[in-house]
Amino acid sequence: MSNRLETVVLDSQGLSAWISQDRDTLAMIRSFHSMAADLVVCANTIVEVMHARVNMPRLNWALSQVKVEPVTEQVARASAELLKQTGLHGHEYAIDATVAELALRQPGPVAMLTSDVDDMAKLCGGRVRLITV
Repeated sequence: MSNRLETVVLDSQGLSAWISQDRDTLAMIRSFHSMAADLVVCANTIVEVMHARVNMPRLNWALSQVKVEPVTEQVARASAELLKQTGLHGHEYAIDATVAELALRQPGPVAMLTSDVDDMAKLCGGRVRLITV
């Protein structure tokens, strides 16, 4: 896969690391920006990153810099099918499946910032470059 990326999907840990200004994540975001890659998050990722101590101004700023994709009925059905195809099931994989489904339908090449490389590798196969945060 080339180093050029068209789309970068951030899962909850990727978005959280950006909001908390993790140095490595900030450097990657700058790199993605310099190659004009689109940054994308799944709407339910916002729910995952919310907690009492989240820096709301930073979260709102980060969300203003990305494309937020909705979870529609069609997305939910495609995500459920993805779980079925990979033999995964249950609530622990539900949000991961929606994030993976989102990544799989983005213009490629696609990368994902994730802390859950094992599950995302099962869900995305080799079609998404996984970058550990």
